[in-house]
Amino acid sequence: MSDLNNIPDSTSVQKDIFERLLAGETIFPNDLQIARLREEAFAVKALLIQMNASSDPEEIMQLLSRILDKEIQDVAVFTPIYINYGKHISIGKNVFINFDCTFLALGGITIEDDVLIGPKVSLITENHPLNPQDRKGLIGKPILIKKNAWIGANATILPGVTIGENAVVAAGAVVSKNVPDNSIVGGIPAKFLKDIYS
Repeated sequence: MSDLNNIPDSTSVQKDIFERLLAGETIFPNDLQIARLREEAFAVKALLIQMNASSDPEEIMQLLSRILDKEIQDVAVFTPIYINYGKHISIGKNVFINFDCTFLALGGITIEDDVLIGPKVSLITENHPLNPQDRKGLIGKPILIKKNAWIGANATILPGVTIGENAVVAAGAVVSKNVPDNSIVGGIPAKFLKDIYS
């Protein structure tokens, strides 16, 4: 009699690797679809080279829409910007993204309307297991930046973090925990500094 526990789950074998990353599944280097991560990253890089070399705002928006695989409206991006996988990024209206930002987006990034993102901001949705034997695995956790938030220059937002509505992340902060609406955080690791009163 065979051991039913050793039979691979056919749904996880057949499910798309990008969907599994969005669902928080750990992806290991021997995954049957692992080559797709590299293929997609290099396809995005080819478009980024064009986009980052352009000085035409309309062309930049067209190329960014292709990278994200969705139409974007009223978004200003000062290039260069660095993205590894655009299809898991959603950007609202009236968003401003300053120079030299990095979006590692396999875990999913949502940027709501009216968000300001300063220069050299890193949005990192990807992580690795702490267990040394599993360290080369890849885990995705989403980042959500709510309406009218402001992310200061050189801040880093780590996997699984939500930045609240109207919140401010001070320059240089490393944010590893959720930030409440209408608050200011700063430091490494980022800590609550004060509320914003309207």
